[in-house]
Amino acid sequence: MKCKYLLATSLVSLTAATAAPAFAQSTGSVDFEEENVIVVSGARASDVGGVDIPDSPKAKQVLTEEIIRRQRPGQTVNDIVNLVPGVSFQNNDPWGSGGGSFTIRGFSSDRISQTVDGVPLNDSGSYALYTNQQQDPETLASVNVNLGSTDVDSPTAAASGGTINIRTREPSDEAGLTATMTFGDVFAKGNSATDRSRVYVRGFGMVDTGDLTGFGTKAFVSASYVRYNNPFNNYGVNEKQQYNGRIWQDIGSNGDFVAVAGHYNENRNNFFGSFSLPTFPTTKEGRFYNINWPCQTDEPQAGVADTANSCGTEFDRRYNPSNTGNIRGAARFTLMDRLTFSVDPSYQYVKANGGGTVTAYEYGRTVGDQTYFGYLSGRPYVGLDLNGDGDLLDTVTTIAPSQTRTHRFAVISNLAYEINADHSVRLAYTWERANHRQTGQVGFVNQLGEPDDVFPVNEGLVDVNGNVLQKRDRQSYAILNQISAQYLGTFGNLTLDLGLRAPFFKRELEQNCFTTSAAGFVDCVYGDDIADYAVDAPTAALPQERTYKYDKLLPNIGLIYDLGAASLFANYSKGLQVPGTDNLYNSLYFSADTASVQPVPETTDTFDVGARFQSGDIQAQLTGWFTRYENRLASAYDPILERSVYRNLGRVDKYGIDGSISWQPTESFIAYVFGSIMKSEIKDDIVGGTCALNTSTGAALNQIYGCTTATVGEQFFLPTAGNRESGAPVHSFGGRLQYNFGPVEFGVQAKYTGKRYVNDENRPIFASANSAPEGTNVLYGATVDGYTLVDLDVRFNLGETPWGNDAAIQLNVTNLLDELYVGGFGGNLVSTSSPFVQIGAPRAASVSFVIGY
Repeated sequence: MKCKYLLATSLVSLTAATAAPAFAQSTGSVDFEEENVIVVSGARASDVGGVDIPDSPKAKQVLTEEIIRRQRPGQTVNDIVNLVPGVSFQNNDPWGSGGGSFTIRGFSSDRISQTVDGVPLNDSGSYALYTNQQQDPETLASVNVNLGSTDVDSPTAAASGGTINIRTREPSDEAGLTATMTFGDVFAKGNSATDRSRVYVRGFGMVDTGDLTGFGTKAFVSASYVRYNNPFNNYGVNEKQQYNGRIWQDIGSNGDFVAVAGHYNENRNNFFGSFSLPTFPTTKEGRFYNINWPCQTDEPQAGVADTANSCGTEFDRRYNPSNTGNIRGAARFTLMDRLTFSVDPSYQYVKANGGGTVTAYEYGRTVGDQTYFGYLSGRPYVGLDLNGDGDLLDTVTTIAPSQTRTHRFAVISNLAYEINADHSVRLAYTWERANHRQTGQVGFVNQLGEPDDVFPVNEGLVDVNGNVLQKRDRQSYAILNQISAQYLGTFGNLTLDLGLRAPFFKRELEQNCFTTSAAGFVDCVYGDDIADYAVDAPTAALPQERTYKYDKLLPNIGLIYDLGAASLFANYSKGLQVPGTDNLYNSLYFSADTASVQPVPETTDTFDVGARFQSGDIQAQLTGWFTRYENRLASAYDPILERSVYRNLGRVDKYGIDGSISWQPTESFIAYVFGSIMKSEIKDDIVGGTCALNTSTGAALNQIYGCTTATVGEQFFLPTAGNRESGAPVHSFGGRLQYNFGPVEFGVQAKYTGKRYVNDENRPIFASANSAPEGTNVLYGATVDGYTLVDLDVRFNLGETPWGNDAAIQLNVTNLLDELYVGGFGGNLVSTSSPFVQIGAPRAASVSFVIGY
C-alpha cells in the first residue's frame, strides 16, 4: 500500500509540473495561469515536501496537502501558513478553534485578503478575519500566499499586505471514505491549577461518491464536530460543528466543468487569556487561573433599590458565537477554439456577535428637562420591572453584544483568449454587494450570570414604549464594481505579465442613532423621542445616511527571466485599502464637508525582486521587497478639530527579505528552511495635542512628550518618525525536517519569532503622560521578547483497511518546549496605554486515528 501511495504522489507531481498551476483565487485566475504562463525550462517539481514555489512574477508560496495533513487535524489553516516566510501567526489556543492574529510583511490581518475558491472571507465592514471559522483542513487541496499582492480579478477592498487563497479539493473519481478521530490535552506546567479537564475531542468524516454517472459527475460531503474546555481558565468551552460539500460535473474532455460547493460553520466559544502587558503572567503557572464561577446574581427585593453585582460580568464570561455559511459556484466553458469563459458566483451568510454585559436601569434617564427610555450614555434605560420584584428602582445585569448579520453576494467572471502559444489576454468583471446589518440588542441573564440566549437578536429586550433596546443600530451596503485586464506573453526566455484593476467601491451608510462623539459613541432613541432628543442633546449628530465612493487604477507589472533550472523575477503592484464602514461611521459626527475626518484610502506600492531555483529535489526562492505605504489609517489627534478622530497619518516605508529552500535528497528525507527580515519606518511625527497645565497642581501635562510650564499652548508631537510599526516581528526564521522510517513517518518543525514593539513610539508603556518618562512611571518595556515554538508529528501507517483506504495513527505535539510567550496583539499608537495581548498557546498533545488522509 505504501508503494501505491508513493506512485500516486509521483503521478500527481508530474501532472502538476506540466501544468504549472498557480493556485490562484478564482476559476478564471487558475485557468489563465495554468494554461498560459510560466512553464520555464529545466526539471520542475510541483512541490517538495508539500512546499510549492510557483514560477510567477509575484512572490508566492503554496502549501499542499502533503504538509497540511502533517499538522494537527482540525487546526486552523492560518496556523499552517505560519510556515511561509513573511507570515507571523499567533494561535490563541493549541487546537485552532479559539481564534488568533497574524501579519504578513508587517501588515495586520484586516489588511490581508483571505479567500476560499475566490470568495472573500474578511468581514465586509471592518475587514476583520476570524481564523476559528476556517474550512476543515481535510477538505483542502492547497493554500497559496501572495506576499504583498493580489490577483487582477480579486474582489477585495483590503489587501495592502497580500492575500491568502484557500483552494477546496476536487471530488475524487473513486468512491472513498476519509475520517479522523482526535483526542488531546494540554500538558503544560501549571495546567492543574484550575482542577479542570482540558480534553480535546474532534471527529471528522468525508465521503466521496466517485463518478456517479460515468461522465464525470462526482461529489463529496463532510462533517466535523469539536469540543474542548478552555485551555486557561475554569469556565469556557469551545464547541464547533462544520459541514462541507462539493458537486462537480466535467463537461467534455478539454477541462470544462461546472461545480457547486457549500460550507456551514457554527462556533460557540468564550473570550479568554487576554491581559494588558503590565499584568501579563511572568511564570508558566500564571497562565492558568480561576474566574468567579460559579456565582449568583443579586437577589431582588421588593421596594429596595437593588444593585447589580459582578456575577457574569468577567471578560472570560463573554460569548463569541457565530453561524456562518456560503455557497460557491465555479464553471468553465470553452466558447470556441482558444476562447474560454469562467464564472464564480457566491453567496455568504453571517450571524455573529461578541461582547459582554451591561448594567440596565429599570427607570429612565433625564436629558434636558425630559425623561427618555432607550440606550443612552452606554446604558439601557428600560422603564420596566426587569427582575420581577414589583418595583422600578433597580439596576440589573444584562448582555449587550455587538451583533452582525451579513448577506453577501458576488460574481467573478473572466473571458480569456489565447492569441497564440506565446501570448494570451483576459478581461474580467467582478461584482459584489454586502448587506451588513449591525445592531446591539439587549438580553437577559439567569441567576448564574449565563445568558438566556447567546443571540439576543433573536428576541431582544424592549423598553416601556415597545422599542427594541440597542446599543447600536445601523445598516450599510458595501458595493463593488470592478473591471480588470491581464496580458501574458513570452518572448524567448522572458515572460511578461501586465495587469490592471479598476475597482469602484461604494459605501452606503445608514445610522439610526445619534452620534455623540468623534469616537463613534451613540445614543439610540426612537419614535417621537427623536425630535425631542435633538433639542435636548444639541451637540449630538442626528440619525442620517451618507454615501462614500472610492476608485483607483491599480496596475500590476511583472516579469520572469528563465535561466534553466533557475529564474529571475520582478514585480510591481499597487494595492488599495478602502476605509472600513465601522470607522466611516465615526465621521458622521461631523458634517459631510469636514475634510479632515473623511479619510482617503490607504495605498501601497510594492516592488519584489527575486530569484528561484527549482529542480527535481530542490525548490528555493529569495525575494527582496519594498513597500511604500501611504495614508496609513488610525485614530489620532486632529489639531484642527482638537480631538482624536480616525484619520490618515502619512507614509510608512517597509522593506525586507524573504527566503525559503525545500530539499528532498532521498525518498525518505525532506528538509525545509525559511526566514524573513522586515524593517518598517514611519516617516513623520504625529501631532499629539496641545501642551497644558494641571489646574490643581500647576504642573505641566504630557511631560513625556516634552511639555513644560514654558510650552503651554504649543503643540506637542508623538515621536514616531524613524520608528518601526508596532505589533509585527522584526525577523523570523524556522524549518522542518521529515524522515520516513518505513511505516513510521517522523517530522519536527520549529520557528523563531523575533521581538515586537508594543507601540509606534517604540518606547516603554508609561503609567501617565503627565510625569517624567522614567522610574515608577515605566510599566513595561518597549518590546515583547521573541520566542521559539517547536512542534512534533509522528505518523504510524497501519496499512490498508478492508475498505481499501490507508489507515494511520498520528501524534502531534505543539509547543513541545512549553514556551511562555506573548501571543497576538495589534500594537498601539501611543505609549500611555497598553495593548491587550493573548497568552501564547501552551504545550498540548493529540493522538488521531486517520483513514484515507
